Amino acid sequence: MFSFLKKKDVEVEKIILPPAEVDGDKEIICSPMDGEIVPCSEIRDLTFQKEMLGTTVAIRPTVGKVYAPADGKVEMLIESLHVVSLTTTGGTEILIHVGIDTVALRGKYFKGYVKEGKEVKRGDLLLEFDVDAITNAGYEMISPVIICNTEDYSEIERVGGSAIKVGDTIMKLKK
Repeated sequence: MFSFLKKKDVEVEKIILPPAEVDGDKEIICSPMDGEIVPCSEIRDLTFQKEMLGTTVAIRPTVGKVYAPADGKVEMLIESLHVVSLTTTGGTEILIHVGIDTVALRGKYFKGYVKEGKEVKRGDLLLEFDVDAITNAGYEMISPVIICNTEDYSEIERVGGSAIKVGDTIMKLKK
């Protein structure tokens, strides 16, 4: 009785991706967003530019959606919704930082779809953001994708051209 009053689980958007590329014993990390890969030297924040947090691929997004780059678990979703991190089933610690200095927006123009501890599959929607509004507010949209446990790998290969789509391989990691 009154089942119509109960909250229903909201189905989170997922995109259908082809099977992840396989490259021997390397873990494949896919692009979490559509956009353009740019050199880290273009990032105006030295922490990201100098890759102080780990090996980084910088993406200038063209669409305001962030998807899971691999199967894993959400470890952290910052309250301002501009940073999400996850640990893949292979043990890779990935941090996705949308824009530069966007913490100052305090979540304005962002929407989160996951919570800490949630298991995700490659292609699950994690965040949405308004690229135009954030840019018009004066923020740089380059978004670093960082392997925080870089030291756990003997080799990290960055791959992909300048234009990138969700699901395209951006890194191959070997233990």
